[in-house]
This record gives sequence, structure tokens and C-alpha cells, in this order.
Amino acid sequence: MRFETPLIPARLLRRYKRFLADCRLEDGSEITAHVANPGSMLGMAEPESRIWLEPNEDPKRKLKYAWRLIEHEGGAFIGVDTGVPNRVLRAALVAGQVGGLEGYETVRPEVKYGEKSRIDFLLTGAARRDCYVEVKSVTLSRSPGLAEFPDSVTARGAKHLAELAAMVQQGHRAVMLYLVQRTDAEVVTLASDIDPAYAAAFASARAAGVEVLALGCRITPEEITLGAPLPFRAP
Repeated sequence: MRFETPLIPARLLRRYKRFLADCRLEDGSEITAHVANPGSMLGMAEPESRIWLEPNEDPKRKLKYAWRLIEHEGGAFIGVDTGVPNRVLRAALVAGQVGGLEGYETVRPEVKYGEKSRIDFLLTGAARRDCYVEVKSVTLSRSPGLAEFPDSVTARGAKHLAELAAMVQQGHRAVMLYLVQRTDAEVVTLASDIDPAYAAAFASARAAGVEVLALGCRITPEEITLGAPLPFRAP
């Protein structure tokens, strides 16, 4: 997925009201950018962090900049936009580029299922079990090389795990896919200390037959593309 407009570097001043960030451009001017991330962004919103913004000239948008990336001093990038994983994965699923999920004839996003929920992707094909794929964006890292999910309590995430387990019980495949939006990740695990209820729901889902995949991303100021599989370490 290439960014529509070339990104420009800036410094983060503060993130507030979940969807807003004050930033300082390289010419010293200060602007407010949209943040496409409703989560806590734990460890990602430190003042003076080097960030990358996407400018736009769309008159329908209130803000002329969107915060897309964080760049660490060592050169690692973190993707901020929680909508990116589904856009990146959709293209890869259609092209049959996700190991273990290739060979399906149809890839349908946002299909209603469960109890007033929508699955991120429903994969179907002749003579194959339907495959329900739930996607989570992973950005938290509190130890070098270790990516963790979630970064805050997520009752919605626990609900999704229970609904995936119900799909397995009905005879379908169900996959919990963690897409890691940071280039310094080597292993993925659960932050069970942050949300013990999610960790318990995950253990129940695994026991019920829900599959787990973890994938990395290749991230530059030009594009974000699907990376290699990452090992998942259960807590």
C-alpha cells in the first residue's frame, strides 16, 4: 500500500482527544494532524518523537495532515493508522500471498456474523470450509524485539475471540491474525498483564481450535507492505 501523498517529517508535540496530534514541521510551524488510531498508543506518543505526516488538499477534510508513521532513532518504523492492516491484507489475500490462507476463490471483507459483529475477512471456495479471519493491528513493544497485543483493555477483542471459537464449533475455520506494524519486531505475544480477560479468552479460543497467525510489515515513508511471518509466543 503506497501512501497517496509523499510523507513529510515532523516532531510530535502531543497527542490528545484520541484522534488529534499537535506537531511541529521542519520549518518550525505548528499544525494539528488527524490520528487514525483510537487505541492507547502506549509507548508511541512521546513528545519530540520523529514522525511522518501525510499532507492532503481535500477540501472535505478539516485537517490538512494525517499522522502515519513513527521513526525511532535506530531507524525502525511503526505504523500509526489502525486501518492499514486490513487494506494491506485484503490485497495479499486476493493475490494468495498469505501462507495458510491461499487458494480461496472469494475474499469478502466486513461480513456480518456472530452477535452484531463483522468479521474482517470471510474466505470461501468450492469444497473448502469457510474461513473467518479476524485482524488485529499490533504496535506495542515494551522489550526489544517483542511485539505485544493489546495495548489496553479490549472487551471487544475478547468478544471477537469467542465468536471465532463459535465458528469453529459450527464446522468452519477461524483465524486470529496479528499484523505487526513495526519493523523492529521479532516475536509476537499477548500483553496478559494489561488485559488478563483477553488472554483468557485467547486461551479458550485456541483450545476450541481457532488458528493463530502473526505477520510483520515492511514500512518506509513511501509504502507499507506485508512482511514475513513472525513466531507467536503464547503467554
